[in-house]
Amino acid sequence: MLSSLYLEHLSDADLAFLGAAGESHHDARRNPAQLEALLDSPQTFRALFATPGRDPLLRGSPFLIFAVLIHRVVRDLGQASFIEEWVGPRQRVPVFDTSSLRDFGADPLRRLFLAELLASYTNVTSGSTMVKTTRGWRRRRFSELDPLRLIELAEVVPQVDRPSVYRRLGDLSLFLTGIFPDYAGERLVAERDRRQLERALGAADRERAERQDGVWLLEQLGRRAYRIAQHGADRQATMAAVLAEVSENFAAARRVLNFLTDRYLFPMRRQWFGTG
Repeated sequence: MLSSLYLEHLSDADLAFLGAAGESHHDARRNPAQLEALLDSPQTFRALFATPGRDPLLRGSPFLIFAVLIHRVVRDLGQASFIEEWVGPRQRVPVFDTSSLRDFGADPLRRLFLAELLASYTNVTSGSTMVKTTRGWRRRRFSELDPLRLIELAEVVPQVDRPSVYRRLGDLSLFLTGIFPDYAGERLVAERDRRQLERALGAADRERAERQDGVWLLEQLGRRAYRIAQHGADRQATMAAVLAEVSENFAAARRVLNFLTDRYLFPMRRQWFGTG
């Protein structure tokens, strides 16, 4: 089951690269059970990242790159006695409780989920649409990287399409807080738009929202969005269960991505994601 989900994303070139990088030169398509071992292999990591100045995206697809990085981070967390925890813009403190991060990364479907999420943001949709207002038609910018626009979209699409929009809203909340936490904490939400973001939270969270930063707001928004999305999740029970787990463990998922960003992504994140 898991191998087939990976094969949906990996190209023939990716599989050939994995086979060549592995010590035993496995044919990854004929032996899909070997896929996770190849993604977790130190040889695969070195083949992608050991050459200074060479963009790993020249060697494989975004999904392959992030799947390897997620497995590498889980391996690193298994050996880490503490991590540098993000607590605010340009602020890190050592935290010795790493067990929740290791537990989150231990599940193979969660690792797949994080790799899918990161790969999806290397190519995002943006543009403009014409909307009718009380002052006539106006052009409005739209971007998948704008949580306020996704909230508006969720309110107007047909009921059957809402889970997919909320899934993307949850993804965006996790992506921004995990990969660009300083930006999410300080500059993502203009004061004039904050109330609109707060209205999308649950009642209990709205009462606590005053004086909280953008990361806190997006964490609560992401939790709620994933809870809504799980009811219409594709891949039926499998993906619904993962979305429920990510909703419940959103902070751990965000911290895994913070760790990944600080250790591996920081020099490349603007180039790979083109935002922030």
